[in-house]
This record gives sequence, C-alpha cells and structure tokens, in this order.
Amino acid sequence: MKRIIFYAIVSIFSLNLAYSQSLPEVTLDQAWKDKIHALAPEKATFPAKKKKVLVFSLHTGFDHWVRPHTEEMVKILGEKSGAFTVTSSKDISMMELKNLEKFDVLVLNNTNSKPDHRNLFWDKLKETGADSATVMKQALEMESNLRKFVEKGGGLFLLHGANTTLNNSWDFSRLTGGSFDYHPKQQAIQVRLEDPKHPLVQAFPAEGFNHVDEPYFYKNAYDELNFKPLLYFNNAEIEGQRKGQELTEGKTYVAWIRAEGKGKVMYISPSHNAQSFENPDLLQFYLDGMQYVAGDVDCDETPIKK
Repeated sequence: MKRIIFYAIVSIFSLNLAYSQSLPEVTLDQAWKDKIHALAPEKATFPAKKKKVLVFSLHTGFDHWVRPHTEEMVKILGEKSGAFTVTSSKDISMMELKNLEKFDVLVLNNTNSKPDHRNLFWDKLKETGADSATVMKQALEMESNLRKFVEKGGGLFLLHGANTTLNNSWDFSRLTGGSFDYHPKQQAIQVRLEDPKHPLVQAFPAEGFNHVDEPYFYKNAYDELNFKPLLYFNNAEIEGQRKGQELTEGKTYVAWIRAEGKGKVMYISPSHNAQSFENPDLLQFYLDGMQYVAGDVDCDETPIKK
C-alpha cells in the first residue's frame, strides 16, 4: 500500500513538472543523506564478496548539479548494503592503469567534457601547459587504460552525462554502447522495461516508472545496438525533439549492459536530478547494476545487434 501511495505522489509530481526545463537544486545536507540512506536497500540482491569502487567525478564541460548527490548516493548504497567500499576522486591521475587496477568497479559520474574536443582527458591534461602532441598522446593512453581495465575484468558503470567523457571517440562509444547526441527539455518520462523478467530490472513494477528527466538520444556506436537493453522510452511520447529529426515511432533505450573481454559495462541515463534518488526502486536498480559490472550477476547480456 505504501508503494502505491509513493508512486501516485511521484506521478502527480512528475506530471505537474512535465514541461519544466529543470527541477530545483536539492541542498546536499545531512538531512538529504539520511533520507536516501533510509530509502536505500538493506542488503545486496546478489551474494558476493565486498568489492572496491572508484567514483570518478571530474568534469570540464557541463556541470551537472547532481554530481555530488550522485557520489553520495553511491557511497550510501555501498555502506548500507555492505557490498562495496567506495573511494571518490576528481584526480586525473586515477585514470592511469596502475591506479585503476586497484578497483573492481569504476563509476563515471557525469564526467562531461567540453564541447570543442569532447575529450575529458585532453581538456584536463591541456591545463598542464604541455604541447598539443604530448597532451593528445597522454589522452589516448588514458582512453586505452579504460578499455584495458574493462577487458581485464574491471567493471565500468556510467551515469547520465558520463557518455560524453570521450564523446567523439568511436572506440569509447563502442566500449560504452553509444555516444550522446542531444536531449530535449526535461519532462515527465514513462520509463519501460525491455524484459520484465530480466534479473537486473526486478526492482521495478512491470509497468515501469515515471520520472522527470532529460530524455537522452544517442549517436555513433549506439546505432550498432551492441548491447543488451534494460529500460527504454517510446519516442512518440517525447516532447521537443530536434526539429527535422523527430522520431514518431520506435523506442530509445535508457539503460543497457554489455560484456567487453572479461569485464562488464553498464550505462544508465537517469538521472539529471537528485529528486530521482528518492525512488527506492531506482536505488535498488543502481545497486544491482553495480553488482552486475562487478561480476556478481549471472544474467542474459546478449546484444540485439541490427
């Protein structure tokens, strides 16, 4: 009964804000942390040994106000469930392979890059004053480190704007499943389950859930559909699509998984707003997803390539 009431309130709230450009920023204080802690899962869904997680929150481009909230959310999930120990950093040196290999999972938390190069590593390394050739060599090495980390068995967990980290790189796009193209205004989105029986979406009711967010559209490797989709929205339901490119049928995926070498990758678009973390089902989904990339979940990850 409590869950029904909760979703009714969320749906009314979402519909009232369906045409707003953004939700108000939430103060990141102890009261908010306590609220999320109370809503977070009591324990991990899948049995496993405690893993080490690095939450990397460096950005050079768009500054999502939700970044510190997302970082705290991941810490709370790890602490309360006992499934993870969480380290957070914005230090570019953490992308060196010797540092990445200290962790089981790398969470890229809204690691948005600048629009000019769309390369987070280039942006940050350029600040050292080194010449362009040296900077590009170092940036390419760090990109290679990400792939090696996953191929050797590491987990890569990308949240919301994290897919813009190296947005123009086809290698990165293929690793993650797709690159960011654009998003219309924030609006109420009905997020649906691709396969309600899949173990990674068991947190949600069969009809999915409604929340306010930016509906992301993708490009580059996304068109290859080399991933297993978990969540989607119907294109015809999305307002304010790019003029001349409106999609009036079909679906766009909101979350997916894929294997790469010995490792696992998961991308989750929600959420641009800390208000979304007040949905306990979504918190469960994040935790289950982190267990997936950590190698704790045996599930269907067959891609749906065209």
